Amino acid sequence: MALDMQYGIPVARTIAELRETVNAWRKEGLRVGFVPTMGALHEGHLSLVDLAGADTDRVVVSIFVNPTQFAPGEDFEAYPRTEAADAEKLSARAHLIFAPSAAEMYSPDFSTSVHVMGVTEDLDGAARPTHFAGVATVVTKLLLAVLPDKAVFGEKDYQQLLTIKRMVRDLNIPVEIIGGPTHREEDGLARSSRNAYLSAEERQSAGKLNVILRETAHAVAKGAPIAAATQAGITAIKEAGFQSVDYLEVRNAETLEPFTGGKPDAPARILVAARIGKTRLIDNMPVE
Repeated sequence: MALDMQYGIPVARTIAELRETVNAWRKEGLRVGFVPTMGALHEGHLSLVDLAGADTDRVVVSIFVNPTQFAPGEDFEAYPRTEAADAEKLSARAHLIFAPSAAEMYSPDFSTSVHVMGVTEDLDGAARPTHFAGVATVVTKLLLAVLPDKAVFGEKDYQQLLTIKRMVRDLNIPVEIIGGPTHREEDGLARSSRNAYLSAEERQSAGKLNVILRETAHAVAKGAPIAAATQAGITAIKEAGFQSVDYLEVRNAETLEPFTGGKPDAPARILVAARIGKTRLIDNMPVE
């Protein structure tokens, strides 16, 4: 099968093309890394690609804006699609792009969904009830299509990372899941394709989110009760210019379960989702 070479880096448009290429690598004894993305690539994505290639011989990057993880009224149609620019950024870092159509990934009578219980049911799972089923389903399909030795996901989407780790474990998918550190802009704002939606004024306010998150985490680490610290954090986020806060929570870093005693008694993570203008931003960091 002839791959699309219009960008200089090979692009597979079908699962059959993808598998043929990866199978040829396997026959050569090569290890394969994989980074799934929705495109609109930034330095955060590229750091994950570099991590995937650190101890593998070939790296596949998928570019697919997955419709099943967007709820009605979310930004599926507006989500940036920049395939040519993405391919240019990947040309020196990856060996194959997998860029399927929605029809290639989902047949008209597609009727299977992957649900991961527990870890998906709160936080973003409460704010976006259909989101994680869409993520788990498409990631399952992508992992089974590529069957990489390892796949890399960013820690910025921490709940997603834990969901995928649980899913891979439960379904015995033979791939190592690696979490890549959150990549931040100069003022600490977590890099995200959705940052492009921010106006200049909103962008200035958005840069305060990580500062408030870190201050709240530090307060909890020093012994402040979780409820008081997070309530103070929510107030600070709104005063910084955000219209609303979906959640600001300190949770068990392994399970995302809440702490019942008011203070962490195990490794903890603080997570936030807040809205400014038309943009919803998420972030997280360890409590230490």
